Amino acid sequence: QVQLVESGGGLVQPGGSLRLSCAASGSIFIVFSVDWYRQAPGKQREFVARSLRTGTTNYAESVKGRFTVSRDNAKNTVYLQMNSLKLEDTAVYYCTDGLRPSWGPGTQGTVST
Repeated sequence: QVQLVESGGGLVQPGGSLRLSCAASGSIFIVFSVDWYRQAPGKQREFVARSLRTGTTNYAESVKGRFTVSRDNAKNTVYLQMNSLKLEDTAVYYCTDGLRPSWGPGTQGTVST
């Protein structure tokens, strides 16, 4: 019902940071679960992080301590702050409604020397 569009990808060196944005066409508050997924070349799509309306967040073990998901209700946007990036983090990143998944074009995050 609420469309979510990701952006903010780019090229960064190992150890660097990227901040991805997930903008909602309507109120982000009504989206109970905003989920981040990623898909690396030749790999299956995998869960990365989740932001629940309750304030609870969840992270894949591979990104715990490095990635932070947050909501800015005033801007109807969810952010994925990615720090201490590794080569293995290179992927197309997607945000979606966790209860009603729908995949857009994603945004490319590339970690390279």
